[in-house]
Amino acid sequence: MKIEHIALWVNELEKTKAFYMKYFHASCNDLYTNEMKGFSSYFLTFSGAARLEIMKMHQVDKKAEPFQLGWAHMAISVGSKEDVDELTERLREDGYTIFGEPRITGDGYYESVVLDPEGNHVEITL
Repeated sequence: MKIEHIALWVNELEKTKAFYMKYFHASCNDLYTNEMKGFSSYFLTFSGAARLEIMKMHQVDKKAEPFQLGWAHMAISVGSKEDVDELTERLREDGYTIFGEPRITGDGYYESVVLDPEGNHVEITL
């Protein structure tokens, strides 16, 4: 078995799509829209075939708290310590919030944490 995809509610589909495509080299399908439900989504595919579905529906508009029960973060491996550092600095220079500076964690990971355009935690790892 494998996880086929993970889905994420967002307020700004285009801005979120551009973030993951620009910084994490995701590819994207065409926009899917269901007019009756007021629903739209994109599937973003990352290296290794992992997929993230970003979804918008006008009834879903409450922003999650930074820490709450449920999904906590998504981790994306970029390949090396240098890549973690470089991408973290690029995101900082482009105005994104760095929630966790690059570091070695207690369990031995090298990572930083950035907030995506919707405020979701994205770990950038080796």
